[in-house]
Amino acid sequence: MTTSTGELSSRPAAAAYLTRVCFKLGPPQLIGAELEWFTADVRAPSGADPVICSHLSATTRRPDLELLATALGSHAPTTIAPDSPALPLSSGSIVTVEPGGQIELSSRPFADAATLRAALAADEHQLRGLLAAHGIVMIAGAADGFRPPHRLLSNERYAAMEASYSRGGVLGRLMMCNTAAVQVAVDAGATVAHAMWRFGLLHAIGPALIAAFANSPRLHGVDDESWASQRMRTWLGTDRSRVPPHGQTVDDYTEWVLDVPLLCVRCADGSLWSPPAGTTVTDWIDGHLDERVGRRPTAADLDYHVSTVFPMVRPKGYLEVRYLDGQPPGMWGVPISAVAALLSTDEVGAAAMDIVADTVDAWHTASVAGLRDPQLRVAASHLLTLAADATDSPTARNELGVAAARCARGHTPADEATITDPAGKDA
Repeated sequence: MTTSTGELSSRPAAAAYLTRVCFKLGPPQLIGAELEWFTADVRAPSGADPVICSHLSATTRRPDLELLATALGSHAPTTIAPDSPALPLSSGSIVTVEPGGQIELSSRPFADAATLRAALAADEHQLRGLLAAHGIVMIAGAADGFRPPHRLLSNERYAAMEASYSRGGVLGRLMMCNTAAVQVAVDAGATVAHAMWRFGLLHAIGPALIAAFANSPRLHGVDDESWASQRMRTWLGTDRSRVPPHGQTVDDYTEWVLDVPLLCVRCADGSLWSPPAGTTVTDWIDGHLDERVGRRPTAADLDYHVSTVFPMVRPKGYLEVRYLDGQPPGMWGVPISAVAALLSTDEVGAAAMDIVADTVDAWHTASVAGLRDPQLRVAASHLLTLAADATDSPTARNELGVAAARCARGHTPADEATITDPAGKDA
């Protein structure tokens, strides 16, 4: 229940709202994705033609926000161009910019992975053209191992995030500014039980898929290069209170969200405030922040709070897979097809569960050792073989078969890219 001003009246009311918005039910039909790339300003100081750049280096410059806004024009997000209409690209993807200048495409939902991939490929091509015309290139990968973290976005949200994360060391800033991911979104499920089964399935296959697609052994300012996924290292090391335990029910998840400390809140006067460490939504509902904030939380405040937590799979009405590294040039479609195939039917999902029975809790091992771990190497190879057999797309079947064989050999996606494309050119 909410009050006449839209404020949440109790913790049960907040939990009920989260349940409604986090797990929307219906037959699984749609799939979407978000792709991130690093950006570089490669304009020559003399005004000559842009330098061809396909990789990051210590001398790679981040583009400033004014240049990005000019290049994106009517597609620029309002975070960098407040008056922009933020129009989608030709195939429907929305462009956003991450704190360190990473560029992101967020697709619209599609009925199948093949159509999704075709739309994203078209929008990637359009986006590259817009940026290249202004001397900006998009660089594929999962971690920036060369440039120190530098936050370009100055809005209050990211300032509060950086301040909070910096208390635990440099990993939080690196996560914000120096990492990139492939995220896949699928419908939750037909019923509560079905949604929770699919939620559990996406967690169960997580460690094996992290190992299969780990692509970030180097990260600026981190001396230890033993991690297969430095991107996951920043996630696991930033603030463990914001990463939920696994094996949760709907009620478990909503209760956990309400207990995660608030990162920042919007006060009645419009300012953003970071409350004392450990302050929760329940404290706010119960009036403990009245003197400073001047109001109780609303549904919009809960939505904002949910956006500051780091579940491996984030329920947002649909289920958003967030544990996959950004891939080498031209290879982002493979993990999308893998997730789509493994969730294509409940029978395939059950077979996937059997394959990963011994690796469901190996999140840390997957992030550190990746395919160097024998158990994860076998699980990853068998899981991608299952995905290849389950997909309807001949292209995806071939790609997944190649990826399964790569995993069996213990090769990372970057090893595969080096073998198949020595020039390292973007597809």
